[in-house]
Amino acid sequence: MYYFWWLQCVLHLLVWGSTLQTIQAIPPQAPVQCNGTICTLYNSYGAWGDRKDCHVKTVAYPTTEEELRLAVAHANRNKLRVKVVSKFSHTIPKLACPSTQQSDDSLLISTAKYDSHIEIDSANFAVTADGGVALRKLIDKVEEAGLSLVAAPYWEGVSVAGLISTGAHGSSWWGKGGAVHDHVIGLSLIVPASESEGYAKVIQIGAQDQLLNAAKVSLGTLGVISKVTFSLERGFKRSIKYNFTDDSLIENEFIEHGKKYEFGDIAWYPSKHTAVYRYDNRVSMDALGDGINDFLGFQDNEILVSESVRATEKALESAKNVNGKCILAATTLAYKKQIANGLKNNGLIFTGYPVVGRQGKMQTSGSCLYSPTIRIDSSCPWDPRIKGLFFYESTAIFSVTKFGDFIRDVKKLRDLKPENFCGVDHYNGFLIRYIKASQAYLGQSEDSIVVDFNYYRADDASTPRLNEDVMEEVEQMAFFKYRARPHWAKNRNLAFFNVQRVKSDGCALEGLCICSEDRHCSPSKAYFCKPGLVYNEARVCRYSPATVL
Repeated sequence: MYYFWWLQCVLHLLVWGSTLQTIQAIPPQAPVQCNGTICTLYNSYGAWGDRKDCHVKTVAYPTTEEELRLAVAHANRNKLRVKVVSKFSHTIPKLACPSTQQSDDSLLISTAKYDSHIEIDSANFAVTADGGVALRKLIDKVEEAGLSLVAAPYWEGVSVAGLISTGAHGSSWWGKGGAVHDHVIGLSLIVPASESEGYAKVIQIGAQDQLLNAAKVSLGTLGVISKVTFSLERGFKRSIKYNFTDDSLIENEFIEHGKKYEFGDIAWYPSKHTAVYRYDNRVSMDALGDGINDFLGFQDNEILVSESVRATEKALESAKNVNGKCILAATTLAYKKQIANGLKNNGLIFTGYPVVGRQGKMQTSGSCLYSPTIRIDSSCPWDPRIKGLFFYESTAIFSVTKFGDFIRDVKKLRDLKPENFCGVDHYNGFLIRYIKASQAYLGQSEDSIVVDFNYYRADDASTPRLNEDVMEEVEQMAFFKYRARPHWAKNRNLAFFNVQRVKSDGCALEGLCICSEDRHCSPSKAYFCKPGLVYNEARVCRYSPATVL
């Protein structure tokens, strides 16, 4: 009984804290931390997929394109391993780490200070920005000129070079689509060169250059993106409404939904049999409303709230309390419905649908990133400096023809025991978005459906998760049964071909491998390698206390 009342108090605190209209928070820490002898690169969550630190000997902070070229030239002349990182570092895979081991032959280039130049060409509906420019800074400048950038990821804590090189996206099948790189009409790339050319040179790649299809989604392998030019449109507003409804027809309705709404998406909460359809289309600048999209998950939280929620999750995991997870999921979903997931009419609070606002205020969010003054009591909820949220994020990209069957299989798994999905529903359920076919070589070759889902990650790599077999089966079902493609900047190792070859004790607990023996799970804690319940070819770590060792 005491535990139940303590849980209720935590949930009350969560709701109370989230309603505060604070815009002040501790800014996220810089991803590169140096101690005088060695530097360490972190992602924004404080831990890479393998939980091993990325150490680098030298870090360069260019402020101009020429300084960026000189950094690349230095690396080429001295035969150094080199990677580029922005001031945000939100990639989950270790793409930005120059070397798997600490060595003197590596160089990390940070674009944190290379972010001053934004040039708007209103006559030609284009904007060119330094590679390190923050997406929010770019959008605000574009909107000030009476123009709009059509596509953007939902999270704005990215640089313009980083977001295109990893294939970041919003949601749309209309026009050029929801992938930001498909709105790129030119870029500058710094590549290695001969000694006579100064060991590095800047090449300009235009809209008609075939190399653009290789360079704009390149994962940093072709060179360093120094400037990006995006196409723009006349400024417009968007009108958004969320419809919380039954999920019984989701596998039949998702195609029509994507065709009907330019920026539509669907959030699916399997344990609650609930689908949330986003009705989201553009309207003219004359439409009344000055709303903003301040997505609940990207708002700053009181540190006490974030730590309390995490402590609750850990206690529920330790006690294997599925019902407690379902209380969290139900409360979270009810609160999202009450506040329209963070939409605010006229920039203040949610007062009713539809919420109408300028494109620049509706397409992306991340208010926990910014702080006019430093407070010590609030931050992004996943900030690694506090004991807040810690989670995995898996993202699978499906062919449209296969996605309906994937949903049907997940429903079969859900129907065996719906409460096993409460853990993922406590976060954002399954977020379903739309990506149009792209000419980019590492883009999507056909119109596609993207599914993101977040779920609990243990503090210690050797600690199994409650109902972890369910998420593992869904993950393997997506990538292996339905041949979904991984998002380049997300996912656990197992999503990438041949990355999951490492086979060691406990490797499946963190998605570093797919289990084939019990030792890849945690037999000492009664987690054994078992077949999937619906997708029998899957191999998952399932809690089986009756199994004899």
